[in-house]
Amino acid sequence: MHEIRTHSTRSGRGRRPWAFDSGGSTQIQKGHRLSAEDVAQLLDAGIDEVIAGRFEPEDIPEDIAAAQVAQAACGEGAEVAAAFTGRCNLYAKVPGVALINGDAVTRLNRIDEAMTIATLAPYERVSPGQMLATVKVIPLSAPASVVEEASEAAAGATPLIRVAAFQPHNVGLVLTRLPGTRYKLLKKSLEVIKGRLESLGSRLSECRTVPHHENDVAAAISELRAAGCGMILVFGASAITDRRDVVPAGITAAGGEVEHFGMPVDPGNLMLLARHEGTPIIGLPGCARSPKINGFDWVLERMLAGLSVTRDDITAMGAGGLLKEIPSRPQPREGDGGMQDGIPRVPRIAALVLAAGQSRRMGVANKLLAEIDGKAMLTRVLETVVESHRVSALLVTGHEADAIGALADRHGVPHLQNPDYEQGLSTSLRTGLAGLGEDIDGVIVCLGDMPRLKPETLNSLIAAFNPVEGRAICVPTHEGKRGNPVLWGRRFFSAMQDLAGDVGAKHLIGEYAELVCEVPMDGAEIFLDIDTPEALALLTGKSHDNQEKSA
Repeated sequence: MHEIRTHSTRSGRGRRPWAFDSGGSTQIQKGHRLSAEDVAQLLDAGIDEVIAGRFEPEDIPEDIAAAQVAQAACGEGAEVAAAFTGRCNLYAKVPGVALINGDAVTRLNRIDEAMTIATLAPYERVSPGQMLATVKVIPLSAPASVVEEASEAAAGATPLIRVAAFQPHNVGLVLTRLPGTRYKLLKKSLEVIKGRLESLGSRLSECRTVPHHENDVAAAISELRAAGCGMILVFGASAITDRRDVVPAGITAAGGEVEHFGMPVDPGNLMLLARHEGTPIIGLPGCARSPKINGFDWVLERMLAGLSVTRDDITAMGAGGLLKEIPSRPQPREGDGGMQDGIPRVPRIAALVLAAGQSRRMGVANKLLAEIDGKAMLTRVLETVVESHRVSALLVTGHEADAIGALADRHGVPHLQNPDYEQGLSTSLRTGLAGLGEDIDGVIVCLGDMPRLKPETLNSLIAAFNPVEGRAICVPTHEGKRGNPVLWGRRFFSAMQDLAGDVGAKHLIGEYAELVCEVPMDGAEIFLDIDTPEALALLTGKSHDNQEKSA
């Protein structure tokens, strides 16, 4: 198409170029063919020059060109809308998984700058009416040769864009339990999986809850296959660690074969793919207990859309496998940290040091000021906090606030006075939580009387914290026993501030067992808090009498 200028023969008016607006109430749109009536209206409006274009013989107008390429690209499960202003959109007709030929997309976009196509990412879950792609012709027309070549690229052996529709499946679920597994956790796992399947047009037809042992897993899988389940999901009471673990061993014992363990998608790394005579079996990662998008969803959606998922498919998921929240999926609950604009980031963890108590069992001495190897007990705790990976710290004072606050000042740790410290631990916890910033994702509640605590302990808790994957309460353990300090996600702050009396938030660990992550530690310092003169003497090697004299 080439540009031309048209002029009126009318004299006495200033010449000014005008594109497509008459200047009055009449709008002349881009691509409009000028008529004699249009020219008359332009002249009446005082316009005696316009810029127009004339198609070359081989030119195809933009709407026709865009529609032709879009029709060529449209495959099963998709439909083409009417073209407008050089743009033609394709939409999903059915719920399913978008199948996009990425190579064809690139090839088409490299033919000529006049023709473009933009699509969703391959294998994205779509719903009816959702846009799949848009074809856009950049100028007002495109050469016929370009449109023809682009149409051939879009059509290919199979159309560039298709939707694999979800197909109804009867799915079986195996839940394993350990002696300490709570019913609440099993119930939540079942409900989340059931909801996932129903949203994809399938149903959970059978469920077996069995002990966490390979023989029981094998028996349950055999029962579900006999019941006609076309897919089997296995949710272990503990995460799968390798191919010899209980879940894969149970699948093998049932006659199945493990095809691949692990995937380059986070969350979802610990997923296992297996098969038993054509029946797919998936060992679920722990993050599948959350309704949020994870690697398991990618595999489940493809399978329920009738697509084969192989080891090669899974290992190809790494590019884009660091998942972000998708607007069409459930968003993080209020208080879930570690996200920025939907993308995982390092969580912002504060350390809250409680140092307001009266140390009644210590007698007249304030145990936090007692020296241990030449340093006050509280100093040792503050040094640990300062050296850790926390982003901020706060100390709560109460009894002998001036002396305690002075120690905090030496280490650059801000402090707040709890005026109600005599009413117990809960008041100090409430004071400290109220003093934390709004941008804090979680808090490690540290006790001021744990002088052997190490920075590595706090760092391990911070590294484990991930509410998106269900690790919202991180508890240190040694040889299977739980200790302190505990890292709490922000979602628990409200409940912690409602506590009363001389109690902490330990009961919340039991109420939210499914969100608890135990973090193994090398040493027993997580159990050591100093409450009595005898405990202090044992730690320092001094007798009780000498401790009193020192005080």
